[in-house]
Amino acid sequence: MTNTPAAQPKPQTAKTAIAPTRAENYAEWYQQVVRASDMAELSGVRGCMIIKPWGYGIWEQMQRDLDRRFKETGHDNCYFPLFIPLSYFQKEADHVEGFAKEMAVVTHHRLKSDDGKLTPDGELEEPLVVRPTSEMVIGTAMAKWIKSYRDLPLLINQWANVVRWEMRPRILLRTAEFLWQEGHTAHETYDDAMKETRVMLDVYRDFAEQVLALPVIPGEKTPNERFPGAVNTYTIEAMMQDGRALQAGTSHYLGQNFSKSLNIQFQNREGVLEFAHTTSWGLSTRMLGALVMAHSDDNGLRTPPRVAPWQVVIVPITRNDADKQAVMDYCQKIKADLQAQVYAGQPLRVKLDARDIAGADKRWEWIKKGAPLVVEIGARDIEGGKVCVTRRDRLDQGKQFVLRDDFIAAVAGELASIQQTLFDEALAFQKTRIVTNIKTLADFEAYFGKDADNSFAGGQGFVRAKWSGDEASLGILDKYGVTIRCVPFDQDGQTGTCVLTGAPATQDVIFARAY
Repeated sequence: MTNTPAAQPKPQTAKTAIAPTRAENYAEWYQQVVRASDMAELSGVRGCMIIKPWGYGIWEQMQRDLDRRFKETGHDNCYFPLFIPLSYFQKEADHVEGFAKEMAVVTHHRLKSDDGKLTPDGELEEPLVVRPTSEMVIGTAMAKWIKSYRDLPLLINQWANVVRWEMRPRILLRTAEFLWQEGHTAHETYDDAMKETRVMLDVYRDFAEQVLALPVIPGEKTPNERFPGAVNTYTIEAMMQDGRALQAGTSHYLGQNFSKSLNIQFQNREGVLEFAHTTSWGLSTRMLGALVMAHSDDNGLRTPPRVAPWQVVIVPITRNDADKQAVMDYCQKIKADLQAQVYAGQPLRVKLDARDIAGADKRWEWIKKGAPLVVEIGARDIEGGKVCVTRRDRLDQGKQFVLRDDFIAAVAGELASIQQTLFDEALAFQKTRIVTNIKTLADFEAYFGKDADNSFAGGQGFVRAKWSGDEASLGILDKYGVTIRCVPFDQDGQTGTCVLTGAPATQDVIFARAY
């Protein structure tokens, strides 16, 4: 008789709050993080979402920081209508062609009851487009406002919602309706307009890196990827944790295209009529999705302190009514002392979670939301003059018991450390996933090609390689779901060979799959 070896126990895997994990199913992991962090949920309209308080609170912090930057660079806020006459779009063919398949159009202005069923009635004389972007309506207004060079530059921004009828929606990333800001400016000269275009791209770059802790690659879009009607489109491209790219912000030099179609003219310094040079630039709530994909782990979101609605969350731990009041009084005092501290030029945002829920459950709720610091306080902590602190970016370190006064004195530094850690980790990841040694089409196809299961599991990163500029060669990319994300500003100037055609090439481009 042969001895049968005893069955070996399966290795234990660490239990995580999010299932499946990133490694198991990235797409489903993303959906579960959005749900677990309570940022947003789907609504009753296909492709539309409800942004919940934690998600909207992050967006509000983004708004405040960007709005300050816009005003510091000379821009004023305004608001334009949600409905745009179809005739406005008919004036700019390239622009219309770029958005035609995404437009939602209003054709009726009331409902009637027909055998108990509501149906549209009252057809409009002219259909109204639900704002997909505002170049046409704002340009029409500019044509009335601008008469002389003295009226220039005209620098405006609006915070608004837009509608683009997405065929393949994904919550926070691609939705039929989303929130954004869109800047629109008019200038005397090409140089003035181009300076504006590049300045605003740099505003986005600095915001992404310093506030969102999101490293980006700035560059110019190739002609086939430009904004419809633009002469030049500049972008910042971020890498998500599956190696895909996400366009994080764009700035467009529109030249005189829109001025000529909308008659935006001014009398120059010599008394001659000229067409203005215009720009537009925008950043949207898809940056909430970028935060999820770039910073989250298998326990939920990790929110950068600069945009966290609550940077410190205090969780009282009470085991009986006898110690409840003392714990709550202690927590209130710590909250007041923390709110007197300053981080990134603002008083700390502190939440005391006094809900009648078990302390452990509340703690994990805030862990999944990504609150940077979670502070638990019970009767024993009061006796020892301590607090129990969890750094969201360092769950592996567990709970740290710190003297109360030491924690308050060091809290701003802790938040700065968390902010920097998130950026450093994202930057290190980006660097490991930028491939620079692919020189031939065979190598390119091997990297981005399908795996044995016919999926695109490979190619999880950016390929930086030479491209000749031959747009006909871009057809090669279609079967791999790859696009040129940008022509990075930091060119090496060296002559090489195009990775797609083998022709001589000097410019480096970033190839990647993208959201």
